[in-house]
Formats: sequence, C-alpha cells, structure tokens
Amino acid sequence: MEALNHFVETLNGILFSNYTVYALLFTGLLFTVWSVFGQYRALTHGVAVVRGKYDDKDDPGAINHFQALSAALSATVGLGNIAGVAIAVALGGPGAIFWMWVIGILGMSLKITEVTQSMLYRNTDDPDNPHGGPMFVVKKGFAEWGLAPIGVLIGAVFVVTLLISAITGGNMFQAWNVADITNTYFEVPQIATGIVLSIVVALVIIGGIKRIGAVAGRIVPVMCTAYVLAALVVLAMNVGEIPAMLALIVKSGLGIDSPAPTGAFMGGTFAYAAMWGVKRALFSSEAGQGSSPIAHSAAKTDEPVREGVVAGLEPFIDTLVVCTITSLVILSSGIWNRGPDVEMTEAPMVFVAQLDDAGEQVVDDDGVPAWAITDTPLSRTEGGIDGVFTIYQGAENEETGNTLNKLRGSIVESEEADGPTYIHWDAVNLASVPTVETQGVFFNYKGASLTGKAFDRSIPGLGKWLITLAVWLFAISTMISWSYYAEQGVYYLCGWLSDGVTKSIVLVYKLVYCALILLTCVAAAPIMTDPQSGRKVALIGTDEQLDMWTTLGLGVMLVANIPIMLIFGSKAMKAYHTYFKHMDAGDDPPHDAPPMTDVVEGKDVE
Repeated sequence: MEALNHFVETLNGILFSNYTVYALLFTGLLFTVWSVFGQYRALTHGVAVVRGKYDDKDDPGAINHFQALSAALSATVGLGNIAGVAIAVALGGPGAIFWMWVIGILGMSLKITEVTQSMLYRNTDDPDNPHGGPMFVVKKGFAEWGLAPIGVLIGAVFVVTLLISAITGGNMFQAWNVADITNTYFEVPQIATGIVLSIVVALVIIGGIKRIGAVAGRIVPVMCTAYVLAALVVLAMNVGEIPAMLALIVKSGLGIDSPAPTGAFMGGTFAYAAMWGVKRALFSSEAGQGSSPIAHSAAKTDEPVREGVVAGLEPFIDTLVVCTITSLVILSSGIWNRGPDVEMTEAPMVFVAQLDDAGEQVVDDDGVPAWAITDTPLSRTEGGIDGVFTIYQGAENEETGNTLNKLRGSIVESEEADGPTYIHWDAVNLASVPTVETQGVFFNYKGASLTGKAFDRSIPGLGKWLITLAVWLFAISTMISWSYYAEQGVYYLCGWLSDGVTKSIVLVYKLVYCALILLTCVAAAPIMTDPQSGRKVALIGTDEQLDMWTTLGLGVMLVANIPIMLIFGSKAMKAYHTYFKHMDAGDDPPHDAPPMTDVVEGKDVE
C-alpha cells in the first residue's frame, strides 16, 4: 500500500505541478480578456436563460437550461464545498480561500469557453440523448482539418482521464466522506452506508439523463437553499468576527500576514496556501476539467453560446457563494486552529526508541532510527472517532515551511467491558529524537466532519443533523452526475460497436460504478491489521490520503483538457462574439418567463 501511495503522490507532483497551475491561470485570464469579461454576461444574460426566457420546445436536446445547470451543479456544489473547503482551511489556512476566489472568478470564463466548444461539436442525432464533451470536440475538430485519427486518439486519452476522475473525485471522495461523517456522528458501520448509497445511486443512473436531470433539478435547489440558510444563521451569530475573517483571508492569500501556527493548525507557506486554494477550488467547481460540458451538452437549445453563459454561473454559485459561506463558518468557529480536544494529564508524551523483539533500535532501509510515543491512556469523550494526532518538532516540513509535523495515532479499545482506552501512536523515522510540541491530542476530524463540528460549535447538534443530511444529498447528486459523465466516455470508446453491444457495456459500467461506492466505504472502515501494532486500520484513513486520490483525478483531466481549450478557443470566442452581437441588436428577444414550477419540472414551453 505504501508503494502505491508513493507512486500516486509522485504522479500527482508531475500532473499538478506549478506549471499546470500557471497554465490554468493563464488560460482563465486569456478567456476573461478575450470574452471582454464574460463573467458579466453569465450573471445577466445567463440568469435570463436559466429562467426559461429563451426556451423553445423545438430545439434539439433532452433537458432544459435549468435542468442542465442543476445536473452540472449537482456534480460541483457538493462535498467539495463541505469537505473540500474544510481540508483547504485545515491544511492551507485562511489564505487558501483567497485563491479559491481567484479560481472562481477565472473559472467562470473557463466554463463559458469549454461548454461553448462542446455545444458547437455535440452530437444530436438522437435528440433525446445528445452526446458531447471535450472528446467529441477533438474528434470532430481534428476531422475538419483532415486529422480524424489524431482527434479520435486524443479524445480517447481524455476519456481515460475522465474515467479516472469519475472513480476518484466523483465516486471515492463522495462515498468516503459520507461513510466517515455518518460513522463519526452516529457510529453507523461504513459498510452499511456503502450498501445504501450504492442502491440509491443505481436506482437513479439506470434511468439515464432525463431521470438524472429530473432528480438533480429537485435536489440541488433544495439542498443548496437549506445549507446556505443554516450557514447564514451561524454567521449571523458570529457577525462581529466576519470583517476580521475576510481581512485575514485576503492578507494571508497575498502573503502579507499569514497566521502563525496555533493549536491544530501547523501554519504554512504562501505557496502552500495558494496551492491548496487552487486545488480545492478546481475540485469543487471543476473549471477547466472538461466534465460539466458533458452535462450541458444535453441542454435543449440551438444556440451553443447560450448554454455556455449558463455554465458560467457554476463557479459563481459553487465557489464565490457556497464555498465562501462554508469557509467563514469554519474560520469564525475557530475549529481550524482549535486547542487540544483532550489534554494529557497522566504523563508527558515523550518519544522513545522503537525496539524490535530482540530489544534493538528499529531502523528503516536507510538506517534512520524509528521513534514512537508509548501508548497513551485516553478517556473517550466522543463516539465514532478512530484517529487522533498531536504535533511534534522534527525534520523540516516541505509543505508548511516549518518544522512542525503531525504524529498520528489510533484509538484502541480494551477487549474487556470496563477496560482502558488508549492511543497507539505511529512511529516516526528521524535521525534525531523529535520533541512533542503540545501535550494535547486532537481528534482527526476529516473533511466533512470538520465542517460539521464548526456548525456544532455555534448551535450544538446542528452539524450532526444538517451536515450529515447535506453530505448524503450532495454526495448522491454528485455521484449520479459523474456517473453520467463517465457513461458518455464509455459511449465514446464504444462508438465503433453496434448499439446493442454499446448499451450492454454501458449497463455493466453502471453496475461496476455502484460497486465501487461500496468498495470505497469498505476501504474507509478499519478492517486491515497493521503488522507492527496489530491494530485495525483503514485503507483510506486520512484527509491527506483522500486528497491524494482526488488530486490524481483532477490533475489528469486538467492536463488533457487545457490544450483542447486553447486549440479550439478561437472558434468558441468567434461564436461568442457573433451571438452577443445579434443579442445586443435585439435580433432574438426573450419571451415571457414560464412558471418556475414548469422550469424545474422540465416542461416544454409552448
């Protein structure tokens, strides 16, 4: 397992290098200028389109603009806003939020461009089941230049990255967080959560894009409204701290006044905070990934740019509104830099040499000695917490820029009914003896659980019920949307087969996708035995491990999709400016907005 983790982390370092981030920022800035700040068009014209003022029942497509936006948002407004923001703040600090804002603004122009491209090249041979996305852009675009084989190959490469991202961020990240928070608050076995999740998702995705659009069109508005209202109530209780929090975000993001290490927060360099903000904003909004164009390609319209400006609303809603609200709840609650959850009163925690059975100092392959803290008694005060950590001074931490590091441990229950509970700490390999920074222990709240605790600090019990419910709804909606994205990828790869064979392969894919939900929840449960300690551990047990897998899916898609956006960007921008030239001239005036209930239900406008 360690060899696999090392391989993935090495690959992530290549895929998500600084050059990838620079390329994305450059691309977002390029299309912001090229579209003459298309963000404004999204916030004005895009809202009118979503409201149904340009809907036409005779246009090709399967779902209306509102449902297409809801389907895309169901994949973005979700655990990236709840768990992703929590991870960004916990590891990157307040400055990470500033860079989430930057990506959110630039992401609006990225979405306009990539969705317009996909709408220009989508396949509407079957009006009730359109097909689109970057893979069809390169396939048809290169064919226009007489380079069809190259386009088909590049499209296949993109689909492979799409499948990786669907498995990691669209499936594993969602299922893991649901299993974790449900176990944290209610001690429900992770396997039980996996069974329920896989069945619910299967019932939706087998019905195709129309059922997905119908479900998303109902779930997304309700869950977003409920979550935002509850968050606003919490912020109202801490309204006096909000100006200071906003100032802290900006100053930290610009590297002017980064917060010092305090409590559970180990600090971090300017670059570290920026990278965390960029990664989590990209994961949350999917800007530049090329995923949401697949959902938007199912929209009922004959104007490609019209759906493009609708897509521009996604990063605004997802990152600039929902992520910001979540971050302010976390920051104002103080959960991110909280003091120890449990103080050690019996004996100070001191590193000792880790000995083997012969009483000799344990060393690694390079001869570096291993150090450990002896098992620490613990009075359990909270259910569902399997992992804890404390902070020690040791080798330089390349990510934070200081010498603070996390020492992780697991809570071990006595087999006897009234026996003691204690912490078994992981070993640390260092040339010299490390020192414990604090005599306290922090519960390892991971992702969504940390956000839930932030709500609980203001209104006891709110996080337990609200965040758990939101996580379930957000995760289900995200998994069904990402299932559809990957389904379109499978359809692309099977394009040379007969319809009957293709449908059979797609069905098998859907069943495998649902099975992966269950397997991920199993991996989140403590089922493996650590050969050194003899305790039960999970395959995926930390937020760093979880981020490692989601970063892999995000990185491969960005590397594949950014060149596609740049190659065909001129065609999208030409269509964009032509469309708004006609709109500004009044060539296509809007009709009266239909009843909102008809828009939500996807009824055709007469």
